[in-house]
Amino acid sequence: MNMTAVILAAGKGTRMHSDKPKVLQTVLGEPMLRYVREALRPVFGDRVLVVVGHRADMIESAFAGERFVRQTEQLGTGHALMQALPELRASDCQMALIVNGDTPLLRAETVAHFMKEAEGADLAFATISLDEPGAYGRVVRDDEGHVSAIVEARDYDMARYGAPTGEVNAGMYAVRLSLAETLLPRLSNANRSGEYYITDLVGLAVAEGRDVRGVQCGCDESLMGVNSPRELAQAEECLRASVVDGLLDKGVLLHAPALVRVSPLATVEAGAELFGPCEILGASHVERGARIESCCVLRDSHVCAGAEIRSFSHLEQAQVGQGALVGPYARLRPGAVLERESHVGNFVELKKARLGVGSKANHLTYLGDADIGSGVNIGAGTITCNYDGRNKHRTVIGDRAFIGSNTALVAPVTLGEDALVGAGSVITHEVPAGQLAVARGRQKNLPRRK
Repeated sequence: MNMTAVILAAGKGTRMHSDKPKVLQTVLGEPMLRYVREALRPVFGDRVLVVVGHRADMIESAFAGERFVRQTEQLGTGHALMQALPELRASDCQMALIVNGDTPLLRAETVAHFMKEAEGADLAFATISLDEPGAYGRVVRDDEGHVSAIVEARDYDMARYGAPTGEVNAGMYAVRLSLAETLLPRLSNANRSGEYYITDLVGLAVAEGRDVRGVQCGCDESLMGVNSPRELAQAEECLRASVVDGLLDKGVLLHAPALVRVSPLATVEAGAELFGPCEILGASHVERGARIESCCVLRDSHVCAGAEIRSFSHLEQAQVGQGALVGPYARLRPGAVLERESHVGNFVELKKARLGVGSKANHLTYLGDADIGSGVNIGAGTITCNYDGRNKHRTVIGDRAFIGSNTALVAPVTLGEDALVGAGSVITHEVPAGQLAVARGRQKNLPRRK
């Protein structure tokens, strides 16, 4: 059966008290919507639609490449599905899964289980049982246990439906497209919110004698949405603890594990060592034997075996080779590459720069748009002057060159192998291989005035 997933991501999220769309609020450094998208990928691949509305441009920009449908007026979940119908028809969809974009704990296993249980149904929805159901829609069943309706919390009438059981709608649905096309036009907004609810499809489908299933998922927290800063913090802590437990189970060495934050999109190999507090975010990869000390932040970076990231260092889209040393207080910006056994010390910054095998920049240095060979020594206070006000230019330093302290290399410039630059020089022209360059004023000693 041709299936498509629909993610509902159009809401304002007013309880978040933020100008940012709710689905872009981050959990362990990633927007909530990304986690939902990744949970759907194993079952649906690229067959996913995202319904956006509030600040739609921000969401579309953050998730370029996804398929979007706009809900220009936020008139409820049923109305959102109406907006997606034309695109679903065009893709020859027969069954649609509808999920909320504010469920960052959603797991691929939960999606797969739900779709298996929904197989053959005309309409299915996931339910969870809560001691305090709060604002979740109540599930109403008949005496034989068959679903009869979902009633929104604010519309629940105990005189009509009886005492609630604690079973609530988890907000994940599977519906045959032919049924959706029939029933969606019959939805009404005659309720306290003035909105069209997907939940009302359940009662309509039951009235028509369709196969409607409430798939019970126990107390599965992965289905619970995030609606407030408190719930966002709780979801993040729940995910953080789950990731840390997984790392400990597979053999990662963690010190102060309660202070270690690792994105589930990152990979840390057994035998790596992390000291809290630290953050390993994005698609970072830390190999076996690597050591990440406290107060470090890595995002989308690769740290090879035996490398050491010392305290208070920040890495973004950087690569650190085997046995390399970074920090403390180092910053590796996008495009920074440290090859095997190279050293970057305190208050050193690299951007779009490659530091060759065994090369060292140990103090107070900026290397931008640079290719640095092997065995090079970069003295304290050295900078590559890579920007002329309009364009960026590259600096090339050959193997075994020695750059004296407090040197400015004005790009574009090339220094050959075994070149030596005297301290305090401003280098504006090529330095041939094996030559000494000194570019500074001659020292004068004058009588001191008394």
